[in-house]
Amino acid sequence: CTQDRCQRLALSGNTRNWVLIGSPDSCRDFAGKGLRCLLNIPNTEVYKNAHHSSRRFCFQSSRPLGEIAPFSISSVGQPPRHFSAWNIQIIRSFRTSLSFQAAPVPLFWIIVKPAQKLFAIILGRSLRNWWKALPPNKRELFKESARKNKWKILLGVSSLGVLFVVFYFTHLEETPITGRARLLVFGKEHFRELSQMEYNMWMEEFKGKMLPETDARYQVVERVVGHLSESNRDIPQVSALKWVIHVVDEPGVNAFVLPNGQVFVFTGLLNAVSDIHQLSFILGHEIAHAVLEHAAEKASLVHFLDFLSLIVLTMIWAICPRDSLAVVGQWVQSKLQEFMFDRPYSRTLEAEADKVGLQFAAKACVDVRASSVFWQQMELAETIQGQPKLPEWLSTHPSHENRAEHLDRLIPEALKIRESCNCPSLSGPDPRLIFKLNVQHLLESSKHQETPNSTKQDLSKPKLDFPHS
Repeated sequence: CTQDRCQRLALSGNTRNWVLIGSPDSCRDFAGKGLRCLLNIPNTEVYKNAHHSSRRFCFQSSRPLGEIAPFSISSVGQPPRHFSAWNIQIIRSFRTSLSFQAAPVPLFWIIVKPAQKLFAIILGRSLRNWWKALPPNKRELFKESARKNKWKILLGVSSLGVLFVVFYFTHLEETPITGRARLLVFGKEHFRELSQMEYNMWMEEFKGKMLPETDARYQVVERVVGHLSESNRDIPQVSALKWVIHVVDEPGVNAFVLPNGQVFVFTGLLNAVSDIHQLSFILGHEIAHAVLEHAAEKASLVHFLDFLSLIVLTMIWAICPRDSLAVVGQWVQSKLQEFMFDRPYSRTLEAEADKVGLQFAAKACVDVRASSVFWQQMELAETIQGQPKLPEWLSTHPSHENRAEHLDRLIPEALKIRESCNCPSLSGPDPRLIFKLNVQHLLESSKHQETPNSTKQDLSKPKLDFPHS
């Protein structure tokens, strides 16, 4: 990566084994150019000479990834001798997915949703004003009538609750692959038109920034996505979609997949990964979102909760004596829904996509151990920059630390899947161990670098050379 864009480096050394790394001298700004490579994970020849599995659920691509002339490539046999870990700049919130609040929903509900909320506010406020305008004697009559008919009122409210429960359980479906029960009001057919609309919107926004198919970075992404889809073609949801690649020349660390199979990858993400194994896992994670129909699931849950909240919203505006209190009550209600339902559910979907994405990568003979290293790198970069750690419950994504720990727990199962697919054996040290040793070396080097008269170190300037183990 250069100051303006990723530099395409020449092909050199061993033509079989490659990792994706940034130039040790030019990767200075993470926010602008991506995370510096914190370690050089040995490639274990997972993409070369892969044998076709005798098991029907394991597939290998007919051509190894190493045959492409990759972008920003260095031979594993000839790793960079050193790099400065203090060049790391981190953006505040890294996400490899689009925010679920922006997930496509049927166009009708996009239009109706604000009208529903406005109707609930007007209805609640009208009931409050009507009640205030009643003479005291009529109020007492209404209260007396309510006490006499309390069982009828309770029956009516209970019937409404039963309708919601019946609706919920009659719209439960099993999630593909994982078998988790989930509410699904909207199906794929509801998202086809809007997926195309969203695709057109992104194409318009990124117009002039799309890398051509001849670009080496495009070819790397195309090869990784092709290898993942080919290795998992036994899954109907994977083989049913046509995966179309778009590589955007943007410094942001981001990637996402639309429900119709349109894959968008920013060059900032290509700079952030340390090797092709990390890139394969991240793209597997994004493909998992599309395969598991998380956009439809999230939209279904939000629609269901919003419909329930209309009743609460009407009651808030009817009970609160003043509009100012009703506005506060509405804000509290929306925040409670967000932090008690929306964000925890989003974190659940992210964890599920990590699990399924790891399985996709394992069947593609990726070194799945590199998956947790990526999030450890992100955690280390934030620590180096001294950025405050927000509680996980404030985010729609799991924290980097918890994400790495979750993946570490899933890796043994993923290694078994990889072995069952007759993948080449993993050789060399565990990349997690290499990263740990590198971090220890970084800490020791930083201590030796300190002088008695030195003030607090400026982390934005390179002051250390951190050799690879």
